[in-house]
Amino acid sequence: MDRKQFYKLLLLRSVGNFLVLFALFGIFATIGPALFYEVRFQIDNLTGTQYVVAQTDAPNQLKTIQNNQKVLIPPDTYFSIVIPKIGASSRVIINVDPTNEKEYLAALQKGVAHAKGTVFPGMNGISFYFSHSTDSFWDVGRYNAIFYLLKDMQIGDDIYIYFKNYRYNYKVTQTEILDPSDVSLLVNAQKVQDQEVVLQTCWPPGTTWKRFIVIAKPVK
Repeated sequence: MDRKQFYKLLLLRSVGNFLVLFALFGIFATIGPALFYEVRFQIDNLTGTQYVVAQTDAPNQLKTIQNNQKVLIPPDTYFSIVIPKIGASSRVIINVDPTNEKEYLAALQKGVAHAKGTVFPGMNGISFYFSHSTDSFWDVGRYNAIFYLLKDMQIGDDIYIYFKNYRYNYKVTQTEILDPSDVSLLVNAQKVQDQEVVLQTCWPPGTTWKRFIVIAKPVK
C-alpha cells in the first residue's frame, strides 16, 4: 500500500468513525433523558420511595418526613404543577400559543406550557398543559423531559396545580393516545361544563408521531 492509498484509507476510516460516534450521540441525546427518568422511577419503586408535596403553610413539615419520602416543592406558587407519582415539579408558562412553534419551543425551555385559549384552575372547562419536543434531536431532553413519565400515570393518581398561591387538587380519570390532528380538547376547552385538567406530551418520547394525554378532575 503506497502513501496515497494509506491516507485515503485513513480518511475513510476517520469519516466512518465520526459518523458512528455522531449516530451514537444522537441516540443517547434522544433517549438519554427518558432513560434517566425511567431508571429513577424504577429505583424509587424498588426502594419504596414516595414523593410528598410540600405544604406551604406548614413550616414544620420536614420534621415529619420519613426516610423513604422525598419532598416536592412547587417552583412558583403563582403557577406550577406538581405530580407526586412521577416526581415531577415544574413552573407553568401561562398562555402559550400551541400553534406558534417559535413561541411554544421558547416556553418549553422554561417549564410546562399552559395552552392559550384554555381555562385556568378553578374555572369550568379544560385547563390544558403540554410539554413536548418537535425540533432537533439534541434538544429533545430540554423540552419534554418533565413529562416523560406521564405514561406511568394511572387512574386515581394525584396532580396538584398551584395558581395564584392556591393549590388545586386533581385525580387522574383517564389516559389516552391521540393523533396530532385531534385538537378537539383545545377547541372545546371553554365549552366543557365541568372542570378538567389535560396534560399532554409527545408519544413515543422524542417523536411527533402521537400525543399521550392524561385527563384529571378536581377532588371533591
